[in-house]
Amino acid sequence: MKGSIFREYDIRGIVGEELNERSVKLIGYFLGKRVKKVGDFVAVGYDARLHSPQLFKYLCSGFNKAGVKVLNMGLVPTPVNYFSNFIDFDGITPSASVMITGSHNPKEYNGFKITIDKKPFFKDDIYSLRDEILANSSIEIEDDCSFLKIDAKSKYVDFMVNEFEFLRGLDRKIAFDCGNGAAGVVLEDIIKKLELNAKTLYCEPDGNFPNHHPDPTIEENLKDIKKLIKEWADVGFAYDGDADRIAVLTKNYNIKGDELALLFAKGMENPVVVGEVKCSQTMYDEINKIGKAYMYKTGHSNLKVKLKELDADLAAEVSGHIFFNDRYFGYDDAIYATFRVLELYSKGIDLEEEMKKIPKIYSTEEIKVKATEESKFKIIEVLKELLKNPPKDFPKIKDIIEIDGIRVVFDEGWGLVRASNTTPILVTRFESKDKEKAKLYEEKLNELIKMAKEKI
Repeated sequence: MKGSIFREYDIRGIVGEELNERSVKLIGYFLGKRVKKVGDFVAVGYDARLHSPQLFKYLCSGFNKAGVKVLNMGLVPTPVNYFSNFIDFDGITPSASVMITGSHNPKEYNGFKITIDKKPFFKDDIYSLRDEILANSSIEIEDDCSFLKIDAKSKYVDFMVNEFEFLRGLDRKIAFDCGNGAAGVVLEDIIKKLELNAKTLYCEPDGNFPNHHPDPTIEENLKDIKKLIKEWADVGFAYDGDADRIAVLTKNYNIKGDELALLFAKGMENPVVVGEVKCSQTMYDEINKIGKAYMYKTGHSNLKVKLKELDADLAAEVSGHIFFNDRYFGYDDAIYATFRVLELYSKGIDLEEEMKKIPKIYSTEEIKVKATEESKFKIIEVLKELLKNPPKDFPKIKDIIEIDGIRVVFDEGWGLVRASNTTPILVTRFESKDKEKAKLYEEKLNELIKMAKEKI
């Protein structure tokens, strides 16, 4: 059992090496003891990865030993798993849910996203679970894969069709790329029932991911849907492996999560929106003209908690996690976000025209800097000290925001350095209205990162 699989937002590791029969049974058992404090039922779903069904069996055995009854929803997207927490299944409402998913990680990875009592189970909850398991890892857990089957998929599809009935027969050509992940399990049914003019790519779940890796933040993975949009469609949507992240594409734009948040906010009265530290300053400035925007930590669990705390309408990550609390349940759902985008079209809103109205800035993609699990947070701490007395040629600092990592605000833009909570890297991003200034901020902060690494 490796303690490193217990991350801030979820549990994640390499199957066989880190997630195996023993470790997963123990996770099920000790997690089950926590579920038991709030109720008797846990709903479990899994993604398209080839080892997900086997991990389900191990997890199920642990839950059963803890006296928690497992509700098996089978292969579904993560949003369907979240959705199950709010639904009655023949008189049973789950007290918790676990989604078995490796999300957008390489295919040898898998993991668990956990919800208890409709709240994300993360950070200190996960770390205390880790400590208890490591202290009691000799417990033997017998095989017991008994469960009750539930049909969460149909309830989700029916909800979406009912919620977006007004989109039936929408006069738009729509492209979808499911990346052989879990999105197609529900998406194709919704498309058919709403009689949309759609063409789909790779909607058959396949854990080998034979066409491209299911990570829509990487441009290489969007080649096929971009071709389909160029040749035929008005708008396109692509999803990660478990369909909690979305990419929205038009003929001329790849619309990022913070840009989507701004487009959605424009249609709300006095919108309250939560963004993460990687979001553009433009998003914050423009939303503050019509409502209120809050900056918070990166991470789906962090944003879900903050969204509820503020009773905000919406939260967003640049990477495409979109959380609607307006008319929805407040979790990240790329399928639901898809139909909220199509709703904009139904109201006569042209996404390309709206994108042209957003003040022009130069923003880098997320730039990843190699580190180790042991060094990444230490580098951030050393970097904070170096910024107190930076080199003479360092750009003038207006402010330093330490909500999550370090967001250094300059006269004409900003630079961000934060430690990833899921992989052994530093994540950086830079922005300015002037392209050369953004490059300068990137160059100078990278010099400080190098100095910080040398000091460790």
